[in-house]
Amino acid sequence: MRLIEPEEVDRARRMAQALERLLEIGDCYAAMENFVRAEQYYHQAAVMVPDHPGPYIGLGVIALQAGEGEKALRAFKIAADIAPDCAEAYNGMGMIHHEHRRYPQAFEMYLKCLEINSDNLIALLGLFQTACRMGTFSKIIYYLEAYLKQHPEDNSVLFCLATLYAREGMDIQAKAALLTVLAGEPDKPEAVELLQKVEENLASREKREVA
Repeated sequence: MRLIEPEEVDRARRMAQALERLLEIGDCYAAMENFVRAEQYYHQAAVMVPDHPGPYIGLGVIALQAGEGEKALRAFKIAADIAPDCAEAYNGMGMIHHEHRRYPQAFEMYLKCLEINSDNLIALLGLFQTACRMGTFSKIIYYLEAYLKQHPEDNSVLFCLATLYAREGMDIQAKAALLTVLAGEPDKPEAVELLQKVEENLASREKREVA
């Protein structure tokens, strides 16, 4: 086994520091919507370290912000090819497919993102929206429940979960979730309306069981 020389370690450390600096400057320009300058720094970072996904994530984000969806898609795809565990790349591709109403592709990308990082709220809500479009709910319920275990106070996600429970006929779970939502937001009209429907379903079911 070849020993790593101190000079190699120093060179790698300097390279990592330079890459981080270039990405930080690119991110600053992107935040100021100076996409031309941001792109220059991301390209420089990609040339310096071609096997790092960071520069391509940056390029994808600014292309997306500039309304260049296909260009953004290519950048995110390169990032995913470089690092198959890059959640941001799959989330970015999911957003682009979603925007262009390619719902099956968006669903697949959001799902890949959440398999890597179940805490990604953007991908989670994107998956919920595409699931509603496609009528596919079983997988999204699992990820919503997993997210809420870590963030039980997130009422917006809990309401999404309650909606899916109701769609799937899981009225008892839907009622419990809606009562929790309304405890924090008693004037939320969507939750009040859905709770009324769920309680009607439960009452109707109870009558049938008694009969």
